[in-house]
Amino acid sequence: MSTPLTEPDLLLVRYSELGLKGGNRARFEGALVQNLREALEALGAVEIRRAWGRVVIRPERRRRQALRIVARTFGVKSVSPAWRLEPTVEGLGALGRALLDEHLPVPRGAAPAHAPEAVRPSFRVRVKRADKAFPLTSEELERQVADAMLADEERVRVDLRAAELEYGIEVRAEGTFAFLERVPGPGGLPVGTLGRGLCLLSGGIDSPVAAWLAMKRGLRVGFVTFHSPPFLGEGSRRKVEDLARVLAGWQGPSRLHEVPFTAIQVAIRDGAPAGLRTILYRRSMARIATRLGQDEGAEALVTGESLGQVASQTLTNLAAIEAAAGLPILRPLVTADKEESIALARRIGTFPVSTQPEPDCCTVFQPRRPALASDPEVCARVEAELDLDALETQALEVLETRRVLP
Repeated sequence: MSTPLTEPDLLLVRYSELGLKGGNRARFEGALVQNLREALEALGAVEIRRAWGRVVIRPERRRRQALRIVARTFGVKSVSPAWRLEPTVEGLGALGRALLDEHLPVPRGAAPAHAPEAVRPSFRVRVKRADKAFPLTSEELERQVADAMLADEERVRVDLRAAELEYGIEVRAEGTFAFLERVPGPGGLPVGTLGRGLCLLSGGIDSPVAAWLAMKRGLRVGFVTFHSPPFLGEGSRRKVEDLARVLAGWQGPSRLHEVPFTAIQVAIRDGAPAGLRTILYRRSMARIATRLGQDEGAEALVTGESLGQVASQTLTNLAAIEAAAGLPILRPLVTADKEESIALARRIGTFPVSTQPEPDCCTVFQPRRPALASDPEVCARVEAELDLDALETQALEVLETRRVLP
């Protein structure tokens, strides 16, 4: 008989890349703990402490919600609901049997005596023995716990190479932890450890994905969007706000700047060569975003541009756009194709919002044949004739900034 299964005591958090930071490791680990503390704050009392290579979280309540939050925190490789118990073969075996009883659909003793291997899930015990003072080796403890768990057990088959179910045990100086479930996290670096970025966020698929990838590399990302009433309605504006809320679910409360762009677009439509319109829009956006970013301490701009995906994203045009910016432009998707962007958008939760039928402002007055190779000097002369600097300053004076919550 298995022991009655209680709720897991804690969440055992793993990370990988942080452990490679050498002398800076403590700073990255501290940032991860602080981000977890802030993300879990709304759940009430939560104990969080660092162990070597792990973070141990003990929520007082709402453990499943805490698990979901931790699994969306950058820097986390995986997290397991776990039990802390004495490192005895009997106790570890009893817990393992109870976990199998809960997880497997067939009750113990009800499996056919000679069920084919194909219908029985594969299983193994895996021990990580960090406490070298423990008298058994990892392999010895694995064998003994497996023997205790699998006596009269016909519902699973042992597979030491690619098991579908893995009963994990970590023997550490601060305690022994056991678990069956590993929930993957996003990996990467804790948000904020590499500085700040400002993402030019549209309502499309690519820019939200680019923002997410920048967060994954340790940037805290703010957002700037451009709207063009009356050519675009409130639906387009709300769509971008919804995207910002989805992204805030990955990094916490965020700032969204909404810049009125109509006057700039009308000036470009009326006074610039048609083929340059899209490039001039983007150069103007880059200048406005630079001024905003510098005001709030951003060290780079982030865009969803991908090389060759549309006419404005040739290498020459990307260079012409970047020439107008006063901050480096990071393009996480520069070599990605559309299918890769879509797959990631589905994973992070932005795809359903991005595919709502609302246009973004770059489609306003879009030329039939955009220039494939724009010259930055020609663009600058046209911009000077249109006095875009004054129009951009006016737009910055009336922009709206809001705090976006997950």
